[in-house]
Amino acid sequence: MNILAFDTSNEYCSLALSVGGDLVEREVLAGQGHSELILSMIADVLNEGGISQSELDGIAFGSGPGSFTGLRIACGVAQGLALGAGLPVVGVGTLHALAEAMPGERILACLDARMGEIYHAAFERVNGKLAVLLEPGLYSPLDAPQLPGTNWAGCGSGFAAHGDALLRRYAGQIDVADAARRPHAREMARLAIAEFEAGNGIDAALAAPLYIRNKVALKESER
Repeated sequence: MNILAFDTSNEYCSLALSVGGDLVEREVLAGQGHSELILSMIADVLNEGGISQSELDGIAFGSGPGSFTGLRIACGVAQGLALGAGLPVVGVGTLHALAEAMPGERILACLDARMGEIYHAAFERVNGKLAVLLEPGLYSPLDAPQLPGTNWAGCGSGFAAHGDALLRRYAGQIDVADAARRPHAREMARLAIAEFEAGNGIDAALAAPLYIRNKVALKESER
């Protein structure tokens, strides 16, 4: 199966092309330049992988949560490529991809959502696959949902921005936290392959970002 995956949910732009199980990866610090970089990066990975767009079996994108603009870019590019080639699409959650890359059996994935909040989800590995324990949500770090038990591994930019608060909230439950880990297209490709193989690809026109937050700025009265 040949799958192209990409993520523009944060300041990095990452791509991964899986060709029969072999992976070609790219990642650059894009800042605000995702839209200027992504198409040339896609051409590069297809060239290195030795296939054309017509030989793809599906396209996956980082659906969110994350940067509103970044999520729209990834979804729009996925739709454009997939509609033109008649390919199915899978949106892969950024928190799911983040947890997929983190070692451990119990994973707490947290991304900095700005405005003093975090995007939060919890997972547990069952027979080597991640099962969702807590669905993605938006919380204040000190009001995040309780976790069951101990031996949790935390990851993501939420720990970089609110590590002290999260470790207080989950005192005695989190053994290790990797604040530098971020969502990457290579994990999205791996997760997407399972979705495509299960027949869960959707029509490109139905693809949509997962924003979670409905607004990006506080009113003056809320500050």
